[in-house]
Amino acid sequence: MSSQFRTEKDSMGEIDVPADALWRAQTERARQNFGLSTLRFPLRFIHSLAQIKAAAARANGALDLLEPDQVTAIVAAADRVLAETNTDHFPLDIFQTGSGTSTNMNMNEVLAESVQRANGPNVHPNDHVNCSQSSNDVIPTCIQVSCVLALTEHWLPAIVQLQRTIESKAQELEEVVKTGRTHLMDAMPITMAQELRAWGTQLHHCQANVNEVIERLRALPQGGTAVGSGINAPQEFRRLFCEQLSKRTDHKFRPADNPFAGIAGQELSLQLAGALNSCGAVLMKISNDLRWMNSGPLAGLGEIELRALQPGSSIMPGKVNPVIPEAVAMVAAHIAGSYQTVAVAAQQGNFQLNVMLPVIAYHLLESIEISGNAMSALAEQAIKDFTVKHERLEQALARNPILVTALNSVIGYNQAAAIAKQAYKEQRPIIDVADEMTDLSRDELEQLLDPKQLTHGGIPGTSE
Repeated sequence: MSSQFRTEKDSMGEIDVPADALWRAQTERARQNFGLSTLRFPLRFIHSLAQIKAAAARANGALDLLEPDQVTAIVAAADRVLAETNTDHFPLDIFQTGSGTSTNMNMNEVLAESVQRANGPNVHPNDHVNCSQSSNDVIPTCIQVSCVLALTEHWLPAIVQLQRTIESKAQELEEVVKTGRTHLMDAMPITMAQELRAWGTQLHHCQANVNEVIERLRALPQGGTAVGSGINAPQEFRRLFCEQLSKRTDHKFRPADNPFAGIAGQELSLQLAGALNSCGAVLMKISNDLRWMNSGPLAGLGEIELRALQPGSSIMPGKVNPVIPEAVAMVAAHIAGSYQTVAVAAQQGNFQLNVMLPVIAYHLLESIEISGNAMSALAEQAIKDFTVKHERLEQALARNPILVTALNSVIGYNQAAAIAKQAYKEQRPIIDVADEMTDLSRDELEQLLDPKQLTHGGIPGTSE
């Protein structure tokens, strides 16, 4: 036997394990069996799993299912995992057994081995660390717990930051009027503040959706064990577990009304994936709006100028690209793909257990992480400090034939259309053509066609 390995034993027999590894036989079998990718559970999932094991140990201790020294040792081992900033002792592929049993046993073995190396009491991975639990309720619970923590600690602060940045920029641009666009064609004028606040409201809708899902995710199926019935777990375990987990995480969790549903189905995960995908759609819209407004500087719209962050071409000197909106748009596309993966995986609730839990966990946590990062980048590196090209906006407004819409109620649609066509044909300001083709005075036309007044809606020339 090489000094680089040690021999471990499980119900299937002996197997060699790297000597310095904290995992044992079952993890090693899974490590050798599942080499399909380089994808691994993120640190937040591993930390949430450690919190679950510590909370379960406390609950089991209160129910006299574990000795006090065993509880203390398991909790201390879980805290050591929480202190780590890497996942070196959790090497398993995302693409593994669909229940995530291998990863649950990975944690059970790591904690048991950690207790042994600390000269602690007898702690068995299954009998003690996994007491009152099954992979079938632990992994769904860990998905929910890790997502709640990731959303509240990372995603929600990021979307609030983005909304505040947008509102701050909108306040700077209250008086800036620009040409509105529908179908990418000139439309009635709006203020830039109105345009930005539309983004803010869209983000608010996304935030509200996520908050609703978070509240549902707080109801945990832990204690349902193998199929939802709670076999081998006392009835009080569910309540005590949630109390202990709530204390450890400073987040309020509660037992699910129906643990069978939390183990058999993943519709809450799908709801979250959908909410994140909706936010991705908004981030794509904002990013594309910024890219269009920044386009040019000569042949595009050229309405704004984003802060220059890096050279934009390896061959065209002086070129600068809207790199942050482009990166955020790719994040949105990636999230859309993750949503589709979760949608397919959530359908695999065969009878009493969904069997695509690891891939659901991976894509949810990745989407939370990258969308939060994208929102912060969009706020700080794109929206916060873009500059407005006022002269370009004013020139476009003055030549916008759609302003004639404001004359509909005075001269009628047909005559207004004739004026618009003439102005466009001659590339002249609409007010000059209307002055020639109507009996309205110049003063009346200036009042009716004032772009700033038109951003407030109503019927031009009236008090309504």
